[in-house]
Amino acid sequence: MRGKITIGSLLLLCTATTCLAQRQDSLLMDRSKEIDLKNIYTEIKPVKFRVAPFIAPALLMGYGFAAVYNKGALKELDESTKYELQEDHPLFAAHVDDYMQFAPALAVYGLNLSGIKGKHNLLDASMLYVTSAAIMGLSTHFVKQGVHRQRPNESGYNSFPSGHTASAFAAAEFLHQEYKDVSPWYGYAGYFVATATGTLRMYNNKHWFSDVVAGAGFGMASTKISYLVYPYIKRLFSGKGVQNLSIMPMRQEGANGFVANYHF
Repeated sequence: MRGKITIGSLLLLCTATTCLAQRQDSLLMDRSKEIDLKNIYTEIKPVKFRVAPFIAPALLMGYGFAAVYNKGALKELDESTKYELQEDHPLFAAHVDDYMQFAPALAVYGLNLSGIKGKHNLLDASMLYVTSAAIMGLSTHFVKQGVHRQRPNESGYNSFPSGHTASAFAAAEFLHQEYKDVSPWYGYAGYFVATATGTLRMYNNKHWFSDVVAGAGFGMASTKISYLVYPYIKRLFSGKGVQNLSIMPMRQEGANGFVANYHF
């Protein structure tokens, strides 16, 4: 049986001067101002998984892992890249990479605020980015702990993969996903900034070349995965229940508030 059940007087009290002594009066509900939340809730359709978009990130991560355990050409490339950069710029110490990693993600907000809308509204876009950052942060953290690779400047054993580079490429992929249907140049600009971030990590002698390459793969994959799983996460927390919920303003002596109604 389908009925309309008043869940309760969810009184968001604006005043509470007669809370203890007020008599029970009939609720005055203004149905003309009923807020139907299904008009606010926007559902995101799940994206079908395809192998092709993950080929490039997989290759980048695969190269990184191969270089970690390689004692030949890949190791020599890491070391020669380090020596070349340090020979040309031995005292290089710019910290702009600490901020550049977030630039592509900030561009999404800047474009939205300037009137150039992306694929999702700002709320969903923000949650997609948070999901991507969570996946990237967890995956790189556990890999760093497991691989235990020493940094080229010998400051620690958490070199692989590059977290800054992963963060930058996750943000760049986020920008690309949101604006690829508007113009591919937004994505290209994001990847350029992400590549510059990884390059600066090597100039600062914080990471090996393979750390940066793998970081790019982790970052891109994290965002791609977030776009696959977020529709299910949103449905789990919002669900069809939101579409059956409505809210009406109410008035009662001594108090104003709302009444929530749910359709079963």
